[in-house]
Amino acid sequence: MQPQVIVQKDLFALILKRLCHQLIENHDNFTESVLVGLQPRGIYLANRLNLLLSDITGNKNIQTGALDITFYRDDFRHRDVPLLPSATNIDFSIDNKKVVLIDDVLFTGRTVRAGFDALLAFGRPKKMEFLTLIDRRFSRQIPVHANYVGKYIDTISQERVSVEWKEIEGEDKVMLISDKKI
Repeated sequence: MQPQVIVQKDLFALILKRLCHQLIENHDNFTESVLVGLQPRGIYLANRLNLLLSDITGNKNIQTGALDITFYRDDFRHRDVPLLPSATNIDFSIDNKKVVLIDDVLFTGRTVRAGFDALLAFGRPKKMEFLTLIDRRFSRQIPVHANYVGKYIDTISQERVSVEWKEIEGEDKVMLISDKKI
């Protein structure tokens, strides 16, 4: 089966704008809140939200970081090929801040769990929330839910969701890719 585009660039832009307005409802101008994107692909969403939020709120100093969860994964020692860590860049305090952890796709919940664990190594936030662009809601292995969701997509286990970014692939879109042999 050919990959299907399930979110095209116009809808993609609208979803990002809607997520920003939802964040503003709970975080005002982000003076007490920070954004943290999960490596590798959540950082693109976090950076894009930062730009949009800065334009909407007028706050050009929204603190945004990148968090690598490699050594916090529950499958870290169970892989045939060693995992290569990405960079972590959190050059601000999260103590007593509202932290919005961000990833592009919520699938089993294991990545988010590792993200929460890794984040606590940087301090004790006042509150932790989770934002995802795509929620594959019927695939959870850990009871995790997102506070902010761009779009819910129902998939089967033989399907993958791929978020493509203008910064990497040249166009913003979300693809549904089937690994199922016909």
